Order: sequence, then C-alpha cells, then structure tokens
Amino acid sequence: MYSERINNLPPYLFAAIDKAKARVIEKGVDVIDLGVGDPDMPTPDNVIRALYRSAQNPNRHQYPSYTGMLSFREAAAKWYKEHLGIELDPVSQVLTLIGSKEGIAHIPLAFINPGEIALIPDPAYPVYKIGTLFADGKPFIMPLLEENGFLPDLDAIPKDVAKLAKLMFLNYPNNPTSAIAPDKFFEDVIEFAKENEVIIVHDNAYSEMTFDGYKAPSFLKFDGAMDVGIEMHSLSKTYNMTGWRIGFAVGNAEILDGLGKVKTNIDSGAFEAVQEAGITAMQGPQQCISDMNKLYTHRRDALMVGLKELGIDVQPPKATFYIWAPVPEGHDSMGLSKILLEEAGIVATPGVGFGEYGEGYVRFSLTRSVERINEAVERMGQLKI
Repeated sequence: MYSERINNLPPYLFAAIDKAKARVIEKGVDVIDLGVGDPDMPTPDNVIRALYRSAQNPNRHQYPSYTGMLSFREAAAKWYKEHLGIELDPVSQVLTLIGSKEGIAHIPLAFINPGEIALIPDPAYPVYKIGTLFADGKPFIMPLLEENGFLPDLDAIPKDVAKLAKLMFLNYPNNPTSAIAPDKFFEDVIEFAKENEVIIVHDNAYSEMTFDGYKAPSFLKFDGAMDVGIEMHSLSKTYNMTGWRIGFAVGNAEILDGLGKVKTNIDSGAFEAVQEAGITAMQGPQQCISDMNKLYTHRRDALMVGLKELGIDVQPPKATFYIWAPVPEGHDSMGLSKILLEEAGIVATPGVGFGEYGEGYVRFSLTRSVERINEAVERMGQLKI
C-alpha cells in the first residue's frame, strides 16, 4: 500500500517511546519522562499575550508570506546580531520556518538529486537522515565517537565521497551527545566545504542553552562560513515554544533561496500571529533565558547524582538539556532503557535510536522538575544493575 520511500523509513524514535510509555502507564505506574526534549516550563507570558493580540487582528487570518513577515525577519536578524554577533540582511539572509525541523527536512529536496550523497552525523537528530531519504538521497554516515569528542572525523570521509556529497549536516551544541565544538573544528569544516563544494547545514537550536560560563558560537561567525552554508535556529528551546512551530534559517542567500523555493511549493508560511509572538520573544526581556539555564543547571546536577548511583561515570555537559550517559557494562542501550522504564518508571531514550553509533549510551532530558528528577534518582538507587 505504502511507497517504498515510506516502507524503507525506520520507525520514528519518539513515537515508539510514546507507545512503550503508554503501556507502562496503563499498568498504573507513575512514569517520570526524561525522554523527549520538550521543555516543561510555559512560554513567557509576554509572548502569549502578543499572540492573543495579534490573533484578534483579521489581517492575520489570511495567507502569510512564504518567506515570512519582514518584521519577523528583521527581528531575527537583530537577535542574531545581539546574541551571536552576526550581521544579516533580513531580506536575503533570513528565511522564516515553521520550526527548524521543517527546514531541516525540506532542504535536501532543494539540493539533492536521487542517489546523491548527504553527509550525516551518527548519532544524531533523526530528521537529518530522514529528510535525505525523502529526497531519494544517499546518507553517508559520519560516526560521532567519544574519543573524537563526538565530532566527525573529516579526514575519514573518503575523497570520492567528499567530492560527490552535496550537503553536510552538523549540530553543535549537539543533540543527543551534548558535545560542544571548538573553533578549530568549524574552521576545518569550512575548508572542507570549499574544497569539495559541499553545502553546510548547521542546526544551532541549542545555542542559548549553555552552562558553567560556556558561550556557544554561531557557525557563521567563522571566515568563509557565509559562502558555504546556512544555520537553522528555533525559538522552541530558547523560549519554551516547541508547540508554536516557529524558527528561521540564516546565512548564504543563494542556499536560502533554494530552500525557499521548496517551501513556496509545499507550505504557505507560518501563521503571522505566531510570527508576531516570535518577534516579542526575541525583542522582549531576555531574562527568561538565563533563568532557564540556572534551572537546567540545578536539574543537571541533581541527575548526575542518580547516574553515579547506577555506577555511570559521565561529565556534566556544558550545553543543551541532555545528558548522554554510557550504559553500564553488560547492558546495551535498549536493555538499560527497558529496565529503567519497567522497573523504575523512568523514560530514557536508547542511544541506538539516534543511529548505529549511539549504541552503548542512553540520553536523559532535563525536562522535569528538580523534585521529579530527585525522585528518579531515588528510584535509580534501588535498581540492581
């Protein structure tokens, strides 16, 4: 019944987790969900009020612009300047997205012909690979190994593959590993992209979620980056707006134009009331970001205690709201996740769900209160692993 394209897709990880979680809840278990990276805190009140005001304007009820309201793109350009130090032309170098996931999924359609290669990190957000498969492209996997700081080894990419590749997806601060990238890595990526005529797509959704004095850079700050790539950003994690579906892509105008051509044929743009709420988020008080980072730091430190109870040695991450934890000896990622769910009522994401090289790890999200995390820690301490 379904197309080969659909039949060849792996099950979407988080949908499978939801089903397993539902089965345990049906048994009456009080489940603590540290699985999917969905912020538990509400969207700031000023953003909600802005949506309400805008939604009452009948002019907002019609089809929006495909590329996004100019006022939203101007706000995004100003935000990038203030937060990441990047100068952007809001007309040609900013494109509104219905969440960054949409842009990530659609960009292969603009640049990959059937059978052409995209360079995909592994473990990684599944949409990099799935978007490539939907475009009938061929993913070439770049392993992210702990001994390399969870950075792809550019020298390990065969020269013939590099010359044939059209896109490279990157994501730092990284989901799921929470790894950060040094400046030298981005400089090497730009050199690689120029030598091989590869488009870089950097997913920077977690740039504002940093701890212990670390500040995540934009890929676009490095010399030559604007010539070879774009960066995806989302308001989802920064302002607790995951359900609002609003983000943007910035960078090389020609690349953005290609993505825009896909969007004009597939969607009708983001609801303008949501865009106006996004403007309020980016231009309003930014204290919510530092407040959330303090909260995530407390949650991170609390969960680290529980992992030590399990005998898991992991360094506290400097960015994202994830902890990428190696599984204890004698277990695999699916097995440990099953034990945590069925014996302790804790949802953790098996690393193998993010790709072959995620085996041996589980990902915990810091998206529950300190009280619930402490309860999870207490349950972990009672497990025999």
